Amino acid sequence: MKLIRFGNPGAEKPGVIINKKTKVDVSEFTNDFNPEFFSSGGLEKLGKWLGTSADSAPKVADRVRLGPPVTDTGKIVCVGLNYADHAKEGGMDIPAEPILFFKATSAIVGPNDDMVIPKNSKKSDWEVELAVVIGKKASYVSEKEAMDYVAGYCIHNDYSEREFQLERGGQWVKGKSCDTFAPIGPFVATKDEIKDVDNLRLWLKVNGEMKQDGSTADFIFKIPFLVSYISQYMTLHPGDIISTGTPAGVGLGFSPPQYLKPGDEVELGIDGLGVSKQTVRAYEG
Repeated sequence: MKLIRFGNPGAEKPGVIINKKTKVDVSEFTNDFNPEFFSSGGLEKLGKWLGTSADSAPKVADRVRLGPPVTDTGKIVCVGLNYADHAKEGGMDIPAEPILFFKATSAIVGPNDDMVIPKNSKKSDWEVELAVVIGKKASYVSEKEAMDYVAGYCIHNDYSEREFQLERGGQWVKGKSCDTFAPIGPFVATKDEIKDVDNLRLWLKVNGEMKQDGSTADFIFKIPFLVSYISQYMTLHPGDIISTGTPAGVGLGFSPPQYLKPGDEVELGIDGLGVSKQTVRAYEG
């Protein structure tokens, strides 16, 4: 299944994409794609409901805004330097263990919502990433059983303000958590939709120019290991997101560095997970 949420910000309704492009409203079945939905076996129940009710469910027009495909996410756990080429372009060593940091959930927006350059920012950057959505409570799980706890996957643009992140002291979270810095979607694809999650092309363009073009085949730490590893340090709850890192081609890695400016258009995609697009605008206030 491909889960979407549609409508105005704060008033989104749940939906599903069927037959590759038809969007249907499933709010008759569930109020939302939230932690309770996942923890109560919602995916399996929704699949059965669609088997009998998809044809009669209201259709969603293509012009309707798509919101984040999950809601009430408890935490976004990000993995730093999970591609060797990205570590190299940043002048950093390949990590012996996963580098973890948090991104504030207040940064989450819809896949095609505007990206707002933060106040006083001079070094706002892009990062296409595969995001993993947790489907059930995971604590001290083994690598062998880790995939049982995954609900699905989606696109995440891990926007980063490099001065805030690297030059202002402390942890990376300051450069990662600005409002609008976590567009996710357009949809969450359940595991059965993705044949080989370890061989997905992911790419990102700025103003039509290819900046990142990589593959999840180049992960240093693969998804089962990451789910297991993170669960040794914290409980992962339904609806939580693990963002698995970015390949080479971020603005920081160019010589000289390239950063976003108002009016830029950022487009990104991952095999099987669709495409998202953000227009960059300046902070106002």
